[in-house]
Amino acid sequence: MIYWSGMIANLIFYFLILVFSVIIHEVAHGYVAKIQGDDTAETLGRLTLNPLAHIDPFGSVILPGLLIFLSLITHSSMFLFGWAKPVPFNPLKLKDIRWGPVWVACAGAGANFLIAILFALLMRFGAIGFGPAAVIMFSTIVLTNLMLAVFNLMPIPPLDGSKILAGIVGDRWTTIERFLSTNSLLIFALFLMFGSYFIMPIVSFLYGLLTGVKV
Repeated sequence: MIYWSGMIANLIFYFLILVFSVIIHEVAHGYVAKIQGDDTAETLGRLTLNPLAHIDPFGSVILPGLLIFLSLITHSSMFLFGWAKPVPFNPLKLKDIRWGPVWVACAGAGANFLIAILFALLMRFGAIGFGPAAVIMFSTIVLTNLMLAVFNLMPIPPLDGSKILAGIVGDRWTTIERFLSTNSLLIFALFLMFGSYFIMPIVSFLYGLLTGVKV
């Protein structure tokens, strides 16, 4: 009974961290779009941290909950990810039509990196003042946000990395996007099976770099 109570508590703990990290990721897109001159997200009420405005039933609840549950019962470091409802923006309203969409795309991962850096600094320089439970929470926040940032920077539609790449390569992106979109299901399936082998080493390196702790 104690085992299952602890597992449920851990499940809720990891779930809340993941969901709010994903929400901050999406809100960051909207804020950068607003700075660039597009108020679409604000008009639709998406510049809020209220989960009800952002939760996607599958990407924010079912998938991350399942991944966290499997990670706990198998005692493995499973790659965790999820998503909220994308925050809409109108690229034609942006002040910089060429690079504006790139900055908007970068904002989500940028927000996750900033969160990871903040809590890594608390771990590295403030650990003495916090108890073990707080350090574990900070560590989980750092890992979760690094995973989300690295995952979203993958150049696979509709992830942010694909939008960043589109802005960099310009017209050549059409051919690349056509190939990726045509094979998106296969790519996504392969990513679910093997993505952690590529992403987790990057996440582990960044985690060690920021916190000074190897994972």
